[in-house]
Amino acid sequence: MKRYPRDMTGYGGAVPAAQWPNGAKIAVQIVLNYEEGGENNILHGDAASEAFLSEITGAAPWQGQRHWNMESIYEYGSRAGFWRVHKLLKNTPITVYGVATALMRAPQQLKAMKEAGWEIASHGLKWIEHKDMEPQEERAQIREAIRLHTEVVGEAPRGWYTGRCSMNTVDLAAEEGDFAYIADSYADDLPYWVRAGGKNQLIVPYTMDCNDMRFAIQAGYTNGDQFESYLKDSFDMLYAEGAEGAPKMLSIGLHCRLIGRPGRAMALKRALEHFAKHDGVWFATREQIADHWASLHPPAEGTAPSDMDRGTFVAEFGGMFEHSPWIAEGAFDLELGATHDNAAGIHNALARVFRNASEEQRLGVLTAHPDLAGKLAAAGRLTKESTAEQAGAGLDLLTDEERETFQNLNAEYVERHGFPFIIAVKDNTKSSILEAFHRRIKNDRDTEFSEACRQVERIAELRLIERFAS
Repeated sequence: MKRYPRDMTGYGGAVPAAQWPNGAKIAVQIVLNYEEGGENNILHGDAASEAFLSEITGAAPWQGQRHWNMESIYEYGSRAGFWRVHKLLKNTPITVYGVATALMRAPQQLKAMKEAGWEIASHGLKWIEHKDMEPQEERAQIREAIRLHTEVVGEAPRGWYTGRCSMNTVDLAAEEGDFAYIADSYADDLPYWVRAGGKNQLIVPYTMDCNDMRFAIQAGYTNGDQFESYLKDSFDMLYAEGAEGAPKMLSIGLHCRLIGRPGRAMALKRALEHFAKHDGVWFATREQIADHWASLHPPAEGTAPSDMDRGTFVAEFGGMFEHSPWIAEGAFDLELGATHDNAAGIHNALARVFRNASEEQRLGVLTAHPDLAGKLAAAGRLTKESTAEQAGAGLDLLTDEERETFQNLNAEYVERHGFPFIIAVKDNTKSSILEAFHRRIKNDRDTEFSEACRQVERIAELRLIERFAS
């Protein structure tokens, strides 16, 4: 299988019911990133100064030098910003993304976090880029982050977020840590499971839009009103969806040195007051959300189609097109991935092979279908799928007169078109099938060939829907 590793579908049209505690319409999850003291700095053994997420527009790393202005901006976050945000949120369940070396240098702030009952998740060993790290180096950093976090905080982290991550980060973190969740994703409004590090790993996605980092980038917020307005609009949209029966999670990202500035903190205060005016709002830590989700929506069992070997895949889906396993064999060779691990995905792959086949091959699929209420049905020689489908439309309970009518129509249709009359019986009743029989038998062959092919695809789709539902 040509495996495509990205999942471009997610929950699709089958979004699970979040069922937040006490019937909440929305889960509000606030993250405070504590990075000050863990950023790039030659004092920390780094090659250059920090250049990311500060008040300095277009900052560049200073190779081999300390950057006084940059350092003092980060120090504002620990000296003043943290305490302003702590005052606003000390009675709210939030999650701290704590860089281990930053927490190591912040005993008073750490004490305040713990006294507030905040969850302290790991934000890695240092607030640096991981994209160019060799896997063994990044693994070592993750291990040391967990060790140091446990030493400084007093317990191991249950959540992980690297942020400036590599393509290996999620797998390595899943392997190295017994994490209730990993947050290195921005792909959804709800938690979801992935296979990472050889196991099922829950992802509780984070945010870059409801994030004060946008005060520090060019395409971002320039004043507090913009941030406040965006948070309120995001909340209102998700709250309305929750009121309609589809609760989601609003994720908000904060940084001590950014939101901790007075003008921005006031915008956050107004947004929090707006949230508080609504009933059915669950303020939660990421740990609480992860535990709730894992309890209510455990990972699916069994092997996903995109993880099957060829034999298993063909055995599972070779009967979706009647007596034509070659279609499943062709689908296996397409670029499949997690986005195909559902009825619509597999159907699309199978249909592509069928549509791309020669007319002779497609005719072979048509002629593999049995007559409706024909001799094979009477002899009990249909596939189990066809047997169930014909029975569902009542074609197994025909009167002698009805059976004779079907057999006569079958014979006339085959003589005229060269293949059996095909219709998705699950979409029809006995009477609508007869009506279609009488109408379609008069079509020219090309028109009817195209219609029969559409019906074959629909039959396969219905079979797959039933297969995945079970």
